[in-house]
Amino acid sequence: MDQSSLKGFDCDHHYYEAEDAFIRYMDPAMMQRAMQWVNVNGKKRLMVGGKVNRFIPNPTFDPIARPGCLDDYFRGKVSVTDMRDAFGELESLSDRPEYRNRDAKLDLLTKQNLDGCLLFPTLGVGMESALENDLPALQAAFSAFNRWLAEDWGFSYKDRLFAAPYITLSNVQHAISELEFAIDNNVRVINFRASAVTTADGQKSPADPIFDDFWKRVNDAGITAAFHAGDAAYDFLFAHWGLSTEFEAFRYDPLKRLLNYSNIADTVAALISGGLFNRFPNIRVCTIENGSDWVGGLLRRFSKAYKQAGYAFVEDPVKTFQNHIWVAPYYEDDLMELRELIGVDHILFGSDYPHAEGLASPMDFLDDLSGFSSHEIQQIMYENGRSLVTLNT
Repeated sequence: MDQSSLKGFDCDHHYYEAEDAFIRYMDPAMMQRAMQWVNVNGKKRLMVGGKVNRFIPNPTFDPIARPGCLDDYFRGKVSVTDMRDAFGELESLSDRPEYRNRDAKLDLLTKQNLDGCLLFPTLGVGMESALENDLPALQAAFSAFNRWLAEDWGFSYKDRLFAAPYITLSNVQHAISELEFAIDNNVRVINFRASAVTTADGQKSPADPIFDDFWKRVNDAGITAAFHAGDAAYDFLFAHWGLSTEFEAFRYDPLKRLLNYSNIADTVAALISGGLFNRFPNIRVCTIENGSDWVGGLLRRFSKAYKQAGYAFVEDPVKTFQNHIWVAPYYEDDLMELRELIGVDHILFGSDYPHAEGLASPMDFLDDLSGFSSHEIQQIMYENGRSLVTLNT
């Protein structure tokens, strides 16, 4: 399909956080417990929860990797022994104003033939796990982050940039307060970690009724809930197998990649089996940068569970999934299989731009849609994503 004849809506687009993203509006009393910058051997490092954080190798983002430079690696076309070599020549942040400036980002979207995008954190998606042993600091950090995000990017800037504030459910009243701030600022999509929720009373399913006051507000507002990949806090699993529990982006450990736990599959299973969508039928959930390989296995488990114990579900959980969950697959995933599983109207286009593991040109996602009709391509590349930023009221 001719790319020039189609505009896209990218459901997995990113900014690179300003250095004061977590600090500008931080409660000074929480600074040492949450985030602060320190000098370590002459290099600027981010201290999170009293420890140097290594989720992102260089959290200043200067210099930064070229968009899409790891494309062949993630498609499994090349083998790499040293990830540093795979990145190649890095770029100066000063040459890329669109990474931190919303008007420059809009100009780039126009050049990329994108009508709009969902905007997600780069550093921010790895911070909840780092602070979950100090819940007041965690809550203070994301309150500060969301106010920075509203100021620098906006939650629906010119109806094209839809930045997703990050909500932690660790305290339901705090989550409600953050949600109300976001709604007051015209939010269309909110972001969560795909994981069990750490609370003062222990681990909880995100569909636990203790969160119902929060989810009722999401339901009534008609906004979309996104679960973007990040540090999903499977420390218990890694520790069980003798693996390091410290997450570092791009640090490859084959066993970590091959263990059969899936944070996103488990989270969606919790939402559906916990009856969230039966209680709040207006809620839409999209899974971003989690790929789609997990979908088939989860639907098979749902189907078996429904046959064995249908009384435990209000309706067929496969149907619930197909009605309430939208999936942004990796471009190298089996997209035809995904169409058969959930229907083309719940498949989203996401490029992960400008990350190294994403696409250098977002609309190149079209190259992986062979076998889809023109109408289906229009749905995937534009209509499905744009629909999720239209309030569902």
